[in-house]
Amino acid sequence: MKWLSNVKNIVIIVVVSVVGIKGYLFIDTKLSENRVLKQVIERLQADSRVAEVLVTNVHYNEEKKKPFTTIKFLEYDVKGNPLAPKYFTFSGNIIQFQSLVIRFDDEHVKHADRLRGKSAFLFWKVFMLDGENTQEYELTPVNEIPAGYKLEHSETVYEKTMWDQFWTVALDPATQKARGVKNAQIEAPGTLFIPGYIYTIVIEHDGGLRIDVTPLSPILQGEKVLI
Repeated sequence: MKWLSNVKNIVIIVVVSVVGIKGYLFIDTKLSENRVLKQVIERLQADSRVAEVLVTNVHYNEEKKKPFTTIKFLEYDVKGNPLAPKYFTFSGNIIQFQSLVIRFDDEHVKHADRLRGKSAFLFWKVFMLDGENTQEYELTPVNEIPAGYKLEHSETVYEKTMWDQFWTVALDPATQKARGVKNAQIEAPGTLFIPGYIYTIVIEHDGGLRIDVTPLSPILQGEKVLI
């Protein structure tokens, strides 16, 4: 019957349309995920991460009989743009910075594996050892997307999933082996922080964490800089 044939044709058209739409959405989702994956990897595996530290205040606390040092920590993203500065005050001036570095098996590095061809790293904590009075501050909260690594667009479910996987690999030894991780370790050099110097902290993908010290230009001595 003609009406039945027409119904069948309509059903076929609807089914083909639905399949086509689902196929398009699937492909679009995969392309979007690949873009997110590529950008996340680029942020984690850039040749270096850089931050600068400046002593902004030193004062002696008569009640506690201790000198207190305030530092300004300014991290730069992978494009060299400064992030929001952070200030930390310590009851001393021998301060250490932690980075979390994940190195992959040599085989992956040798073949420039898309995901594991370089080390991954980030600034993690800043602290001062003083026995039971040790002070510690987070620079990058665990299980969150770190500032400077977050993509420009609004957070996506896939981006959050990627970072969940990152933290799992970083903190779970059993997962590390299955993912081809050579080792995941914390590196924490420190130095004496005093006024009059710029301390540049660099994480290199092949060399770990280092602190470079440069005197402030003489023109800045005794001046309050207006911005």
